[in-house]
Amino acid sequence: MRGWWREISGLVLPMSCGGCGRPRVQLCAECRAQLHGGVARRVRPVPEPAGLPVVYAAAAYENAVRAALLAHKERGELGLAGALGKVLAGAVRAGTGHAGGAGPLLLVPVPSARRAVAARGHDPTRRIALAAAGELRRGGIRAQVVAVLRQRRAVADQAGLGARQRQANLAGALEVVAGGERLLAAGQVVLVDDLLTTGASLAEAARAVGTACGHARARGSGQAAVVAVSPSAFEINRNCQ
Repeated sequence: MRGWWREISGLVLPMSCGGCGRPRVQLCAECRAQLHGGVARRVRPVPEPAGLPVVYAAAAYENAVRAALLAHKERGELGLAGALGKVLAGAVRAGTGHAGGAGPLLLVPVPSARRAVAARGHDPTRRIALAAAGELRRGGIRAQVVAVLRQRRAVADQAGLGARQRQANLAGALEVVAGGERLLAAGQVVLVDDLLTTGASLAEAARAVGTACGHARARGSGQAAVVAVSPSAFEINRNCQ
């Protein structure tokens, strides 16, 4: 009901730019340029957690990009999912170079905690992943969202935790739902998330997919894409585009 009400209220209530707050526009031209103007590049956390996939990020987590992600995730500005999905699609393209292979791209979102989804009224990463899959399909690339990851145990709030603390907090926390391995065998797996800080979440997601499917069968489980990356925590490989 909460998500439904947000969808309806967005149609009838005054809106403001999710990036800068400018009135009567969901995302102004200047903020849209910040969101879409960059080139997705490979990023590596420092330190890099064991098992981290090859990650491509579309933007730095700052200014309008940070504001738009927070508006979508925490304030329920669901209309921003389309713009954020377009950015994520660019990171997926950069990481896979996919142009219609033997199977579709399978975007596997890193799941949020159940209590976080309940509090927000939506799952932001899954919503952005759905928008990204639509953007990829419009560009002629077969893509679909396969939301087969779930938390198998409770985890602490990641805010305020360091890299090693996050890795310990998430170790063994994710699993693939029953029957999910059959879905993952049908195409090229790309793990997706909205934001990358230490890399602990994506490393755990890759472990869970590899455990369920077998590393040889989980094609592409060593690949991941995110909307944004924390600029203070990462080295950016500017030669990978």
